[in-house]
Amino acid sequence: MIEYKTVQKQAQASFTEQRSKFIGYIKPVDNEEDAINFISEIKSKHWDAKHNVYAYCIKNSQIKRYSDDGEPQGTAGMPVLDVLVKNNITNAVIVVTRYFGGVLLGTGGLVRAYSHSARIALEKANIITMRLCTEAYTTCDYSQYGKVSSIIPEYNGVIDCNEFTESVIIYFHIDNDNLSELQKKLANATCGTVKITINGEKFYSII
Repeated sequence: MIEYKTVQKQAQASFTEQRSKFIGYIKPVDNEEDAINFISEIKSKHWDAKHNVYAYCIKNSQIKRYSDDGEPQGTAGMPVLDVLVKNNITNAVIVVTRYFGGVLLGTGGLVRAYSHSARIALEKANIITMRLCTEAYTTCDYSQYGKVSSIIPEYNGVIDCNEFTESVIIYFHIDNDNLSELQKKLANATCGTVKITINGEKFYSII
C-alpha cells in the first residue's frame, strides 16, 4: 500500500503577536516548481511585508526546503518546516508573512509565532491521505448495470463516471489491494462476462 499525507485545499490563517501580524498560507502542490510559484505569488502580494518565510516538502523528489527570509537563523523557516515534517505532510508549501509591529519577539517568541502560524493554516487546509489506486473500467449490459455498479463500492471502489451507449462503460478507481478480489467477485456474479480493463495508476484521496 503506497500512500502519503498532504492538505486538501489552499487555506490561510492569521493572528497578531506583540503588534506583529502573522499570516500563514498553505497550498497542496505536485512539484517544486509549483511550490516556488506559490511562494513568488505570496511575496508579490505582500511585497511590503518585513518577512515572507517559507517551507515546503515534495514527495517524489524527497525535497525539503525552507527560508528564514531575514529572520534570525533557525527561528522561522525551520519551525515552519517542522510543522510539515512532524505531521508527515508532503506535497505542500507554507508561506508565513510577517508585518513587523515594532516589538522584538526574541528567539523563542519567533519560533513560537512562526510555528503557530503554520499550525493554524494547516488546520484550515485539512489533512488528507492520498493512496495509489488503480484506474480502470468495465463494460456491461444494461441488465447487469445495477449489479455491477453496486459490487464496485463493496470493495471500496469509487465510480468516477458512466458512459451509456449500446452497453454501459463504468469508469472507476480502486485501492490496489482490493483489485483482485473485485475481479473475482465480478466474474462470479456475471458468469465471467464482465471483466476489468486497467488504465493505469493515480493517487486519490481516501476517507
